[in-house]
Amino acid sequence: MAAKHPKSASDSPTIENRRARHDYTILDTLECGIVLSGSEVKSVRHGQVSLAEGYVRAHDNPPALLLHNIDIGVYQPAGVLGHASKRARTLLARKREILKFFRAAQGKGMTLVPLKMYFNRGWAKVLIGLAQGKGQSDKRDSIAEREMKRDMDRAMVRKIQRG
Repeated sequence: MAAKHPKSASDSPTIENRRARHDYTILDTLECGIVLSGSEVKSVRHGQVSLAEGYVRAHDNPPALLLHNIDIGVYQPAGVLGHASKRARTLLARKREILKFFRAAQGKGMTLVPLKMYFNRGWAKVLIGLAQGKGQSDKRDSIAEREMKRDMDRAMVRKIQRG
């Protein structure tokens, strides 16, 4: 019988940026580590994070990914030793991957957005996506497609229940 890791994914929340999938077409994703202070880790474990306004900037010299404008709530027991809720946070990835995303983000209409924040074997991770902005008609098409799929699923369930 395998021993369960003490800090498994089930005891920590997964924070998702659902708005990003609505506003952008995600072309590629990358899982990165994130540099956090102690009180920030506690706040993330309590789910006090907002990724909705966040974005990622890639730099090529030296290669780096910085996560901007995400709000990690203040951890009250930390008191004055706590952290600033909005600051640039360094993301950890391989140099080759950083340069790949940097070059791809240089294209017209391309941006890097945070999609999820979660814990993997005790380490804080951020899933970032290379995204291209959707126009208003693309958003309407996505909504119509999703509703059509939902209706088909409902019809299949009814058919199975009758059958």
